[in-house]
Amino acid sequence: MQIIIDDIGESQRIDQYLVAKLPELSRARIQSLIKSGDILLNGKACKAKNSVYRGSSISIDIPEPETAEAQPQDIPIHVLYEDADMLIIDKESGLVVHPAAGNPDGTLVNAVLFHCSDLSGVGGVERPGIVHRLDKDTSGCIVVAKNDFAHTALSAQFAERSTSKIYLAVVQGRPKLKSGTIFTNIGRHPVNRLKMSVVNPGSGKAAITDWQLLRHDPSSDASLVMCTLHTGRTHQIRVHMLHLGHPLVGDPIYAKPTKQRFKPGRLLLHAWRLALTHPVSQKRIAIQSEIPPEYQTLLIDLELPAWTETPNSP
Repeated sequence: MQIIIDDIGESQRIDQYLVAKLPELSRARIQSLIKSGDILLNGKACKAKNSVYRGSSISIDIPEPETAEAQPQDIPIHVLYEDADMLIIDKESGLVVHPAAGNPDGTLVNAVLFHCSDLSGVGGVERPGIVHRLDKDTSGCIVVAKNDFAHTALSAQFAERSTSKIYLAVVQGRPKLKSGTIFTNIGRHPVNRLKMSVVNPGSGKAAITDWQLLRHDPSSDASLVMCTLHTGRTHQIRVHMLHLGHPLVGDPIYAKPTKQRFKPGRLLLHAWRLALTHPVSQKRIAIQSEIPPEYQTLLIDLELPAWTETPNSP
């Protein structure tokens, strides 16, 4: 890629210029490419602090990512449902779903490869069998496809929104209403690339979350909220609850720890109930994960909402 600068008036650091010019690349990624010599300024190697001017020439060569095949690892997993075509796993908080930068192994994928030797190859060598994902700190139900037919069929269900996904979240404060629907667009945060944010219509992707207040605990000023997802955007519940004015308890990205009385030591977001159609038998499969112990103080004598989908036994 070649860029001839014609859109600035004053000099600017090359890394700062490229962050604004190429929002798909993080500042850390740009600095890494400069350091490795894959970004040249006027045909020469440069440093992140070097200045660019109107008329400067920047050449960028982004190397193809190196893919490393995930290896089986004996990591305990809790299987909620399993047959010849699919697995539904109760993922624990803190477990990364698939290998990536900073997490080359020790992931759910490594554990599943040990559990069943042959998975769908649709997700590639780094994400075999993975149909959808949960954030590292989110616990609960996640689906893994064992063959390519199941992977394609299950992925289509998530894309068509025919699955049922119900989460339990604990948020700071007490929402003014007892329930509601949040319908916004969600996209990458314009400054902090680790964050997502609500963005203006026309950018980002549509995101819809129904929510219901189940209980507020005055002693900790925390509320238990049930969220039903109609879309599956990155950090959707975390961003939508923040947009409502009530960030999730234990959220390391979106919440301010100093404002939390309740400190459970983890993000309190749990993929509680999941229902989908079996890719082969076409039978409806409904699974409910056990609610983690960190939620128990908000569950005492609480009658949880009934579920119209009757949970199956594996």
